[in-house]
Amino acid sequence: MVEKEMMLISSDEYLKSGIHIGTQFKTKYLDDFIYKTRVDGLSVFNISSVDKRIAMAIKFLGHYKPEDILVCGRRESCWKPIKVFSKHTGAKTIVGRYPPGILTNPSLDNYIEAKIMIVCDPWTDKNAIHDALAIGIPVVAICDTNNTINNVDFVIPANNKGKKSLGLIFFLLSRGLLKEWGKIKDDSEFKGSLDDFNE
Repeated sequence: MVEKEMMLISSDEYLKSGIHIGTQFKTKYLDDFIYKTRVDGLSVFNISSVDKRIAMAIKFLGHYKPEDILVCGRRESCWKPIKVFSKHTGAKTIVGRYPPGILTNPSLDNYIEAKIMIVCDPWTDKNAIHDALAIGIPVVAICDTNNTINNVDFVIPANNKGKKSLGLIFFLLSRGLLKEWGKIKDDSEFKGSLDDFNE
């Protein structure tokens, strides 16, 4: 019971979002976070591990200013949560196709600077990670059971394909970071709702 109260949100909310449901393929990189493989072949994340990693990600990202954070997501299921996260935190975003050289070529009109990157999937967002590597900034990645984590500095193990799962992750990151930065005192002061982050 005590553990439940210490979680960022109730385990029921985690389960409802499907944040724990992985894929039928699992890599050795995510083994430590996997609770079991179901009879239908889907691997399932340990909810407690997911919660701890999101809490750690908030602490890690909290060392950066909002304008130094860049969030990238190519897959459409993450566009809405990323945009709402940006609205609440002031972080920069790139949704959809990642423009080549946007971080590495200062002569481009759309050139931007960042000190840390969040990606929704290390596979679909590999071009963004490539640029982050080139300029030497850390990468926080939401990783499903089928992901490899080469060139990822910090892993958030979670279903990175489901809209509700991604909505919940960015809801928790937004609320947590505003507290971490001292912009709100507690959860009740957060102006966003979980529904805002979902389609």
